[in-house]
Amino acid sequence: MDLSSELLEFLGPNTRADVKIRAVECVLSVSGTPQGRRSLCDLPGLVEAIFRLTSDSLVIRDSYHILVNLASDPDAHRSLLDVPDFLSSLIGRLFDCRYEYADSVCSALCNLSREEETCRAVLAALSTSGLGQIVDMICGPQHNPTHTLDYLGPLLCNLTQLAEGRSFLLDRSRCVLQRLLPYTHTPGSVICRGGIVGTLRNCCFNHRDHSWLLGEDVDLLPFLLLPLAGGEEYTDEEMERLPLDLQYLPEDKQREPDPDIRRMLIECLQLLCATQEGRAILKQSGAYLILRSLHSWEMEPAVKRTCEKVIQILIGDEPEPGLENLLEVKVPPEVEEKLKRLDEEEEKELEEETPK
Repeated sequence: MDLSSELLEFLGPNTRADVKIRAVECVLSVSGTPQGRRSLCDLPGLVEAIFRLTSDSLVIRDSYHILVNLASDPDAHRSLLDVPDFLSSLIGRLFDCRYEYADSVCSALCNLSREEETCRAVLAALSTSGLGQIVDMICGPQHNPTHTLDYLGPLLCNLTQLAEGRSFLLDRSRCVLQRLLPYTHTPGSVICRGGIVGTLRNCCFNHRDHSWLLGEDVDLLPFLLLPLAGGEEYTDEEMERLPLDLQYLPEDKQREPDPDIRRMLIECLQLLCATQEGRAILKQSGAYLILRSLHSWEMEPAVKRTCEKVIQILIGDEPEPGLENLLEVKVPPEVEEKLKRLDEEEEKELEEETPK
């Protein structure tokens, strides 16, 4: 079937069932490529028609698959946001504990929130209460017991790329961030756990909150180090330096199995090393011991190099006066360009070293 305005006639609510099903299948197949998604968005009224069909039991599953595909493409985001009530409807369905297609809704919102403009739109539609509900759902999976809602973690991670999203979690009058900490090392969905660790990494960019994050009100450091720790033995003197939760771990203690999550955990430590106080606390708490053992165990080149960067900071000399806060250091444009090239070369080398 050629894409044309006639296709809209087959997507109407009163279309014969077999014709409607075939038309939606056609659109679904087209939505799998960038060129196909562009052609769908260029057809006036088609995206809205597909969205309306998410209320049609005959084609609801395929209609959501189409929306998830469209939401994965930044070029299609404007067409989706132009659909009346699009975000408000999806958010309402996400929070409906009995909604059968909540996983698809969550995936679509996660895809949409990857880009800054649409992320702001999603965050505005959610408001503070909506962010709180997402945290409640992550921490209380019984909210929708028939669905995993794995992409709640990445959705929260995307939303905290924005300062407005981070400010909610870092609000000291609430106890939001602390509720997420146990999920850095709790068995379960790798997708959701990765999103939570990514959320913590985003929060670590707020260097003015490092004292609070590392202080007793949050005590973030043990939750970052524990997933990176194995069952290595340490001397009594070394053991006393470690936080209590990392002392005398069993010999069969397993590290975080996902390399991307391990890398994000180390990047959290790297960000916390940006401030003088953060570096001091990490040194005093024996973070180097955990990273040293991890470095000996780690097989992934990208994770190993990220680990090396933090180790160098922890064992190196303190920056000169005026440069104590590494996140506030002004890097000359020519130096920044050189560093960018070096990073690109390093990434290329990592790709070549990584076994296929």
